[in-house]
Amino acid sequence: MRILVLCHEYPPIGGGGGRVAQDICTGLAVRGHDVRLVTAAFGSLPAEEVQNGVTIYRLKSGRKQEFRAPLGAMAGYLLAGLPFCLNLIRRWRPDVIHVHFAVPAGALGLALKILTGVPYVITAHLGDVPGGVPEKTGKWFQFIYPLTPPIWRKAAAVCAVSSFTSHLAEEAYPGISPVVIPNGVDTHDYDPGEITVNDPPQVVFAGRFVPQKNPLQVVYALNEVKDLPWTCVMAGDGALKPDVEALVNSLGLRSRFTFPGWLTPTGVKDWFAKSDILFLPSLSEGLPVVGVQGMAMGLALLLSRAGGNPDLVNAPSNGYLFDPDDTAGFSSALRGWLTDREVLQHTRLASREAAEIFSLERIVAKYENVLMNASK
Repeated sequence: MRILVLCHEYPPIGGGGGRVAQDICTGLAVRGHDVRLVTAAFGSLPAEEVQNGVTIYRLKSGRKQEFRAPLGAMAGYLLAGLPFCLNLIRRWRPDVIHVHFAVPAGALGLALKILTGVPYVITAHLGDVPGGVPEKTGKWFQFIYPLTPPIWRKAAAVCAVSSFTSHLAEEAYPGISPVVIPNGVDTHDYDPGEITVNDPPQVVFAGRFVPQKNPLQVVYALNEVKDLPWTCVMAGDGALKPDVEALVNSLGLRSRFTFPGWLTPTGVKDWFAKSDILFLPSLSEGLPVVGVQGMAMGLALLLSRAGGNPDLVNAPSNGYLFDPDDTAGFSSALRGWLTDREVLQHTRLASREAAEIFSLERIVAKYENVLMNASK
């Protein structure tokens, strides 16, 4: 198949959704498909290149931050993408279009379907669904929701990364029945080798420093167990980073925290390899890519109950789930692991074992089937 992929963010920029797109594109290319992706330009990244068999085109959209794409940058992606993709389709003639995020890329997929007849498949990640990330997109959907139903209903197929995301889409767009295909991980690439607990144990947070990811909760919970030995790495960037660092300093915990900044996926994996516990107290999630990657690296999972997170945790086997504001719950789980290294090691081993069901090879095969059926 010739597959045109649309996603407004793609590594090294963007969050988990872009990394999901990268994994699927690479997996489809390995299977012999001709995959070409149209994404947003940023900084000095080349306008065109080939990575792992995937041809990448980057278009100027006005994006100015690695970790965030405001509404204006999304609109810029659509404006630049329409003429570019029309020209590409005429020259190359793809069999199907794979859209990551119903908003904004779904609007481009719909326009291309109308103008060229090429069918498109949507993968919904969460923030592109009304109610998915209300603190981030609630105001947007008040205005753009009336424009979005055709994007979903004209798609040849709709996929969702978690049962939670699928449920939200069904509620917002009656008649839509998404196929749930979770985010995957290359369990060969993400292989921790022998799993042993660090001395002292290390907690890791990886994500954007924004309200949705609730990074301040990491500090509050760890402060409750400051009488025990531990270190913490908080990787990422965003508007709340100064607040997080200020809180760490005010509590006298600066020597225990490391802030490496925004990292590539390889950089995140390197920190996972040195850590024991993945702490993600998010207010909302589709199915966090770093959660699946953390499982594969054999990290004990300490997650909020938000969104698709329950799909990753079989408590207490490989981790625990608490409400995002439950500092006492999070700190209690931490205290249990930090005072019993044997239990922490068993939890880590169970996490690695559970990751096999999210094997990227299985996930790519499912997408291949959906895309092939849509192209007929």
